[in-house]
Amino acid sequence: MHTHVIMENFTVVHQLLPYLLIIVMIISTLPLSSCEIRNTRIIVDSRPLIVFEQFGFAPDGHVSVSLKHVSWKSKHHTNINPQLNLSSMGFILVRGISFPRILNESEYTQNFCVLSSHFVKVVFKFDKLNINESSSYDGTIVVEEPDEYALIFGNCQTEFQVSMDVHTEMYNTINNGEKDFLPAGQTPLPKFYLIFFLVYATFFVTWIFTCIKQKPSVDKIHWIMGALLFFKAMKMICASEDKAYIRTTGTPHGWDVVFYIFGFFKGVTLFTVIILIGTGWSFLKPYLQEREKKLLMFVIPLQVIENIASIVIGETSPATKDWFTWNEMFLMIDVVCCCAVIFPIIWSIRSLTDASKTDGKAARNLQKLTLFKQFYMVVIVYLYFTRVVVSAIGAILNYTYEWVAIAAAEGASLVFYLFIFYNFQPIEQNPYLVINEDSTEEERANRILEEDDDDSFEL
Repeated sequence: MHTHVIMENFTVVHQLLPYLLIIVMIISTLPLSSCEIRNTRIIVDSRPLIVFEQFGFAPDGHVSVSLKHVSWKSKHHTNINPQLNLSSMGFILVRGISFPRILNESEYTQNFCVLSSHFVKVVFKFDKLNINESSSYDGTIVVEEPDEYALIFGNCQTEFQVSMDVHTEMYNTINNGEKDFLPAGQTPLPKFYLIFFLVYATFFVTWIFTCIKQKPSVDKIHWIMGALLFFKAMKMICASEDKAYIRTTGTPHGWDVVFYIFGFFKGVTLFTVIILIGTGWSFLKPYLQEREKKLLMFVIPLQVIENIASIVIGETSPATKDWFTWNEMFLMIDVVCCCAVIFPIIWSIRSLTDASKTDGKAARNLQKLTLFKQFYMVVIVYLYFTRVVVSAIGAILNYTYEWVAIAAAEGASLVFYLFIFYNFQPIEQNPYLVINEDSTEEERANRILEEDDDDSFEL
């Protein structure tokens, strides 16, 4: 009878495994937490696959796993008392390229157990537990083949629910034997973020100096833009310190908290600046229309939720049951916010197009309209590049060049900031504010606006 129950459990796992492996493959493409020393508590969990960490190993990489208070129980209260095969549970390392192979192997292997796959590296199985010492385990293995691996707990008997306290450490060793807890593709990041901090700090000082020098032309939006630069610079220095501490100690020593705080303010301020510039607030008009106020009140709470999701994703691991749900929420909210900031720009473009037909200031409206259309295109390109192209770059690059995708995203952000701050700087001759008009210029502008009206701008 016991054998029959065990065989049924293996059959269930075999049927679910293709879907679970696909989910694990998706998780492996998402950015995981950067802390490489982690304590995770698993409570009454019967999932066949639990992803703990993903790490890029250099030569002589190590994985250390410690378990305490391991226990298990059957999740069905019946007269049948199935026996646990301890070798059907354990921890494995899986390369990213191996998931499709494991999926294919599971299709053609009867009673397939992922712990027995030819494409995994077994860290240990539960038959190595010290049963007499409150079911504990403490061991370290050397990763002899450098690659990006996921540390996964496999349960081939889902009849049993497992509880345990898990301590994991994943690191590489450098020449003098010191531990390097950053993945192989992230080792340049501390210096990289420090350089960007210096760039944004210089940018911020230059902007403040410009605002003071051009004080008569300064509007409220310019000070909000200055706050954006300050928050961005502080986020960069916090990211640098965060990565530096993780590299040497495995934990951020509180820098992650400051990073999330400044990241929150930077995110809210960035979307606010884009919306306010798009509406023309403080430039074209001293007030916001009702629909623009509602849009701000819609985007700002979403940014709060998005940053909460970012914190949960960063401070927990995929081993947490709701981790994947938080990821989906984060991506969905980010897409909604990116779409929402486009509407004010379109409203302003249509408003300027209509105004050009009635107020007799064609030259002024033409330059403003041109600038708004440029702003629209730059926002679209920036959002598309940082959300889609950067992800594609990260997917095709070797894991040792993970920093390249981050550099591409930060480089695109810097170019975007330079465009905004240059075109909307507080100077007297800014075409957004003052335009010299004469009859020749007016006639030329009228002709261009008439041609542009034939090919009207649509979303």
